[in-house]
Formats: sequence, C-alpha cells, structure tokens
Amino acid sequence: MQGIFKNIKDSLGRIRGLVLRYVYLIKGSLPRLLELAYWPSIQLVLWGFISQFFLTQSSVLAEAAGILIGAVLLWDVLFRGQLGFSISFLEELWSRNLGHIFVTPLRPYEFILALMCISLIRVLIGVSPAIMLAIPLYHFSIFDLGLPLLAFFTNLLIFGWVIGLFVTSLLLRFGVGAESLAWALIFLIAPVSAIYYPVSILPNWLQWIAWTLPPAHVFEGMRAILTQDHFEKTLLLSACALNFVYLLISCMVFLYSFNAARREGRLLQIGE
Repeated sequence: MQGIFKNIKDSLGRIRGLVLRYVYLIKGSLPRLLELAYWPSIQLVLWGFISQFFLTQSSVLAEAAGILIGAVLLWDVLFRGQLGFSISFLEELWSRNLGHIFVTPLRPYEFILALMCISLIRVLIGVSPAIMLAIPLYHFSIFDLGLPLLAFFTNLLIFGWVIGLFVTSLLLRFGVGAESLAWALIFLIAPVSAIYYPVSILPNWLQWIAWTLPPAHVFEGMRAILTQDHFEKTLLLSACALNFVYLLISCMVFLYSFNAARREGRLLQIGE
C-alpha cells in the first residue's frame, strides 16, 4: 500500500513539475501572456457591437444579442482549450525538447494530464477578460446561465482536449510539418457545431453529423436556457457521453502514435 501511495506521489510531482515549466514559459514572455487575452477580447468586442446593431433593428433580433455573445464566449473555451493543449506540445517540438522530457521517468499519461492542466490555465487567462468586458459593454453576463455554465464549460474544454490529442498524434506522426492543423482542425467542425444557429438550420445530412459532436449539444443547451429559460438535461447527458467516447479514443490514438514514435526513434528527431 505504501508503494502505491509513493507511486501516486511521485506521479503528481512529475505532473506538477511539467505544469510549472509551462507556467514559467508564459510568465517569462509578455507577448505570450497578452496573446492569450487578445483574441478572445477582440472577438468579443466585434461580435458584441454586431449584436448591438441587431438590438436597433428588431425585437426578434434583440433576443439574439445575448445568444450571439454567449456563443462567442463558449466557442472560445473550445478553441482556446484545443489551442492551449496543442501549442504547449508544439513548444516542445520547436525547442527539440521532447526527447529530453521522456528521458525522465515521466509517463505518457502524466504528460497528457500536464497538457490538460496548462490548457485549462490558458483558457482561464484568455477568456476571463472577455467575460468581464461583456458585462459593462453589452450588459450580458455569461454567469446568468447559472450552474449549467459549469457543465457547458467542462464539456467544451474536454472536447478541446480531444481535438488537441488528435493534433498531437498527427504531429508525432508527421512532425512540425503538420503544425498548421493546430489552428485549422478546430475550424473544420465549426460549421456543424451549431455555434451561432440551431442544428435545424443545417441540411439533414449535416444535422446527423452535428448531433455526433458534443459542441452541438452544448450550444443547443445554451440557447434553450437563454430563449426558453429551460435546461435540457438530455442534451447535457448526450454531450457527456460523446465526450467520454471521444476522449477515450483520442487517448488511445495518442498513446499508439507516441509508442510508434518512440520505437522508431522519432522523439529525438522531431523539431524545427
């Protein structure tokens, strides 16, 4: 029993060490710190003023103002969660540090957990200013969603990690030549994620694809609260179930790619 506790303690220590490494990277670079908050805030300002334009046009469109701002903020949780995961991994490739990291007793699952932790930190740093700006500028508070907000946030963050794991798996296979996927892959699912419009707007064949993705359930759930003041538990449960399946698959894909890269000696060769 003591041996088990010692292994857990050692494992947590290694995860903490890796998370601190990424925190120090952020703290030591002002441009990196500013970049985390810049795009969410700019996006919030642009979409917020578009929403304000809608307010002056129609009472029907006025109802859409809060929906659009809420969608922007929640979409950024997904986008920043995926980007924070992928960029942290890319920094190891750019510095040719991946081989050095895995010379240590660090295990692959500990590496994944560390990337998830730093992704969460990046999301909180990036999205928090935008959330605070929305309150005085547009009189919209995402916190009005209540407790479901935590469920929406968690599901979108987890799916961001899922995309991040798939991206890192491709990077392990193809190297930094595939780094553009860190920015591009997330936008591939944006049209079928029902961010700014309901799933019913999509063609029937795209609706089927949309319902297989957790974000569509989350954004439909958000709109149900804002427009009908009704929390759809079924949508939340569906998002959780899908996230569990996708996370399991993405972890398996990552571990397979990692083990293949280690066997073939690519961990020491991947870099700029």
